Amino acid sequence: MKKRVAILISGRGSNMTALIEAAEAKDYPAEIVLVVSNRPDAAGLDSARSSGIPTAVIDHKKFGGDRLTFEQALDRELREYRIDLVCLAGFMRLLTPSFVNRWSGRMLNIHPSLLPQFKGLHTHRRALEAGVTRHGATVHFVVPEMDAGPIILQGSVAVHENDTEETLAARVLELEHQIYPRALRAVAQGRTKAR
Repeated sequence: MKKRVAILISGRGSNMTALIEAAEAKDYPAEIVLVVSNRPDAAGLDSARSSGIPTAVIDHKKFGGDRLTFEQALDRELREYRIDLVCLAGFMRLLTPSFVNRWSGRMLNIHPSLLPQFKGLHTHRRALEAGVTRHGATVHFVVPEMDAGPIILQGSVAVHENDTEETLAARVLELEHQIYPRALRAVAQGRTKAR
């Protein structure tokens, strides 16, 4: 029985697309059954629809900063679709501990750094400023503390002397598109669990 997956996005959804493409394989243990955006203008919504995947918009602005009511609406949508696993893919909202705990062990995120290095924003700039020789991406389970959950899978690329934020970001994004589907496969098969 394939796991039913929802992907949460806020923008173009390139990692969403990588997950959708991976899930098209007959032997993939998960199916993408819903894409939810907190922004009605997210370009990823059109991509999801063109792949035949149902979409929903839960516009956070309509909740006037009431995170609890926003998350209740999000949770209702996920339950209506009988979601087993949630993948955050460029979802630019911090979720409250109560929502995160409700989906504990069933919510994944991808972060553009080799965690625990460079939690938060501007990871590529910070990696270049720190002079690291390798940089990458991490798929992890979501916990209440940002970018701190158990690591499922990581991948890395070499940092070149002439790298800019943009060139490094482009290589890391390619890597993200490879490791996120592999991480979701491992979780959907029960080979990896949150500790």
